Order: sequence, then structure tokens, then C-alpha cells
Amino acid sequence: MTKLGRRFSLQTILALDAATCAAMGMLLVVASGPIAGLTAIPGLLLFVAGLLLLPIAVFMAVCARATTVPAWAVQMIVAGNVLWVLGSVILPITELITPNGLGWLFLLMQAAVVALLAGLEWAARPHAAAVA
Repeated sequence: MTKLGRRFSLQTILALDAATCAAMGMLLVVASGPIAGLTAIPGLLLFVAGLLLLPIAVFMAVCARATTVPAWAVQMIVAGNVLWVLGSVILPITELITPNGLGWLFLLMQAAVVALLAGLEWAARPHAAAVA
């Protein structure tokens, strides 16, 4: 993953993260009811998660446009992504939510994408610092 993270600039990875974050946020806000019906994940949780993703996507997009991304911003983004992944797994494991099979697939697939982006951002971070 380190080589892949260094192949793309931190700004490119952050822009991709911002775009996927905004897309997922809009999807969850607009279609929380149908997604809840298919996945057995509570609709209110999906809706609120979608609302939370929108300002996060804006923050990531602003960082992606910066010439030099502050280290604290990258650390905050990576930490947020890690917390998102943990929450996606801990909520159903602790049975705070009880998704069906499709719900588990939904949670695990989006968690895998977020984990990948966090890893790429972390891997690109030292390269971005060296370039600056």
C-alpha cells in the first residue's frame, strides 16, 4: 500500500476521499429509507451518518486543494476514517444494530473502501511532507 500511496499525491487521494464521502453522504440522506429496508440498518442512523459525511467531505475537498496539507489535517482525516471503519464493525458486532446479510455486506464493503483510503492517505503523508 505504501507504493500505491506514493504513486498518487496526497491531494489526489484526499480529493477521491472527498468525492466518495460526498457521494455516500448524499446517498444516505436521499435514500436512507430504501437502504434501511434492504439492509435492516436503522434509517435514522443512515440519515444522520449521511448528514455528518457532507461537511467532512467539504473539509477533505478544501484540504485537497491546499498546496501543502497540514499534518494535523491529515492525521484528523485518517483518524476519522479509522473511527468510521471501527464503528461500521463494532455497531453490528455489539448488536447495537442488527443488519441482515445485505446490511453486513454494505457495512463491510464501505468500511473496506474507507480503510483503503485511510491507508493511502497515511502512506502519501510522508511523501507530501518531503515534497513540501
